[in-house]
Amino acid sequence: MICKVGKDSFGNDYIENFKRNGISTEFVGQTEDAATGAASIIVNREGQNVIVIVAGANLLLDSEDLKRAANAICKAKVIICQLEITPAISLEVLKMAYSNGVKTLFNPAPAHAELDPQFYTHSDIFCCNESEAEILTGIPVGGPEDAGKVGLMLLERGCKLVIVTLGAEGCVMISVDEPIPKHVPAGKVRAVDTTGAGDSFVGALAFFMACYPNLSMEEVIRKSNFIASVSVQASGTQSSYPYRKDLPQDLF
Repeated sequence: MICKVGKDSFGNDYIENFKRNGISTEFVGQTEDAATGAASIIVNREGQNVIVIVAGANLLLDSEDLKRAANAICKAKVIICQLEITPAISLEVLKMAYSNGVKTLFNPAPAHAELDPQFYTHSDIFCCNESEAEILTGIPVGGPEDAGKVGLMLLERGCKLVIVTLGAEGCVMISVDEPIPKHVPAGKVRAVDTTGAGDSFVGALAFFMACYPNLSMEEVIRKSNFIASVSVQASGTQSSYPYRKDLPQDLF
């Protein structure tokens, strides 16, 4: 985990939570120059959400922080980057990892319409949801067919493998090697709170890529769909994420 939090109670809570869950805090910096990033979340009766993000200390992560973490970045199996930090810093991490043969997984959240073209060419996997896909391409995504069109456009921009997540409908994947869009459905569940489902999916994706490199990408996505579907059946974000011991062991 490479991030920056404020020297406030929220920042201290973040660090303690990471430690309790066995996540290294070696590269979690604290600053007095900004408050810890926060998100205001509203969830309706169907479990759908609206989120307002205040990035705070996240935006103070800089190149010096990356230099301190360079050894860990370059020796990782998989690196996840997104856009809750300054885009230039996120791209710097991607390029550092990519040039050292580390698998790069980029999630453009929150999406920027004018995304630097190098994000596409330095991402082994480019994973976005419906709204992010529309911001990036101008194509409204109402289902798998639209997601396939988005995927084709992103391949043309230099992506190697694109995943468009569709909530309850699962995902569509498309790659340079398999340029025909493939719909990977998700199981039907009753959603209580969809907040954090995308992060749950992306985290599971990275886990299976790192720990089970011989699995096909379709199987990795199926397993990640399942874990995300578990997360939407509980309230909250991190609090909704299942532990390995609570999941069917045939996933592993």
